[in-house]
Amino acid sequence: MTELVALAVILFLTIVAPLIVIFYFITRWKQTREISGDDERMLEELWALSQRLEDRIETLERILDDEPTSHRRQQ
Repeated sequence: MTELVALAVILFLTIVAPLIVIFYFITRWKQTREISGDDERMLEELWALSQRLEDRIETLERILDDEPTSHRRQQ
């Protein structure tokens, strides 16, 4: 009887338990492949911020290019 229990435990630990873990993580991976609403909003905010920063950089470059200094040649 104890040999049967030991065999059942060994089979569970070597076959069933790893399959349960693998299927659990496959399911979690499929669920997280989609972007959540919060992530989408954050990406939109980051995109808007990057556009504003790009505009600022372009404005600064225009201002610096219009100045009579030779800052570009010093680099």
